[in-house]
Amino acid sequence: MNIAQATAAIHHKKISAVELTRQHLDRIEKLNPKLNAFVTVTAEQALRDARALETGPWRGPLHGVPIGLKDLYDTAGVRTTACSKQWANRTPAADAEAVRRLKAAGAVVLGKLNMDEFAYNFTGATSSFGTSRNPWNPAMSPGGSSGGSAVAVAAGMCMAALGSDTGGSIRLPAALCGITGFKPSFGLISTAGVAPLAWSLDHVGPMCRSAEDAALMLAALTGKAVPKVNARALRIGVPRKLFYDGIDAETEKLVGEAAAVLGKPREVVLPELPMSKEIPFFIESYVRLITAEAYAFHLDMLRSHPELYHPGTRKSIENGAGVTTPDYIEARRDMERLRAEIGNWFKDADLLVTPTAPGPAFAIDAAPLVYLRNCAPWNLLGLPSISIPCGLTKSGLPIGLQITGQSDAAVLSATAAYQKSVPTSFPAAL
Repeated sequence: MNIAQATAAIHHKKISAVELTRQHLDRIEKLNPKLNAFVTVTAEQALRDARALETGPWRGPLHGVPIGLKDLYDTAGVRTTACSKQWANRTPAADAEAVRRLKAAGAVVLGKLNMDEFAYNFTGATSSFGTSRNPWNPAMSPGGSSGGSAVAVAAGMCMAALGSDTGGSIRLPAALCGITGFKPSFGLISTAGVAPLAWSLDHVGPMCRSAEDAALMLAALTGKAVPKVNARALRIGVPRKLFYDGIDAETEKLVGEAAAVLGKPREVVLPELPMSKEIPFFIESYVRLITAEAYAFHLDMLRSHPELYHPGTRKSIENGAGVTTPDYIEARRDMERLRAEIGNWFKDADLLVTPTAPGPAFAIDAAPLVYLRNCAPWNLLGLPSISIPCGLTKSGLPIGLQITGQSDAAVLSATAAYQKSVPTSFPAAL
């Protein structure tokens, strides 16, 4: 069932919130030892909450829907560690605002999900709880940093999850695990009570099985229904430069076929941007912002207990020490200018279609940074962007299609129209 079907079934007494919760808890018990998606399971509290929903008033669009939370969302009375030894014993007193809103809409929280330490990686390998496993092939990475969220949704351990995205951390795991991952417009969903990576680039958003589910999650998180947009009227643009460079042949074929379903794709040329000398496929201002802001947040912990970080996380944090104040100010000004002039990117198209990543899931011990290349620009620009599955490779791994626009409603409407035309919600081959 999707979310709408589940809440309808609960409303019409075809299934109870307790039954639905138990089904997912059973699934967690069966599969989590293999996949390591959940780091904390709140089974007793989830069942209490589900029982309360059966006797209380109708709560909203997520009434009785079992969800999971990336372990950087504060949860009252439940440990929130960001999967780091730095916060191993941290138990918040209050819920993050996004969590409060989901509970108010009737969601049943099953527990906290695995992630890269403090969200500062993209492979899943830096968690203090060990690496999550891709449910399509446990030898492959689920992506990161919201890897546990993607695995849990793909494997049916929850109906939806919250992730966070600073350079692709919702969309990349969604692509590698074959689910729908939506990064809304910057600032649309509150980040209060969410451990930051880089304040200027952080987005929080839903990870689900479909765009329709994502729209229901977004409505609960913002308090406003997502308006419908005529998807057929939207112009589809394909920016080949950079985004299609060096991509896997199967990926290019599947993404091209999906773009044709969306409409009549036209090739577009986007404005040139100064790229980083250290990482040539990343925009210079993006690199300066993420490294400087992460360094600022972690400075006290880095000075007091550097040994508690995963070595990879510590190295990434320490990279921010070299960003000067003029460098940072220039990067902020560049970001603000780009966001103010974003109309220049959409003169010839309403939506931009690219592969989410240059290929399918990579080996669990690999770390090809180029896999974030197609995602990170949309964090700098603050634009809504979604990854959806658009097919499987011959080896049976999912490929992600990324759709980006100026309007959250347009991105979700176009994606929903595509998913109605092409069945793309398939269960992971466990």
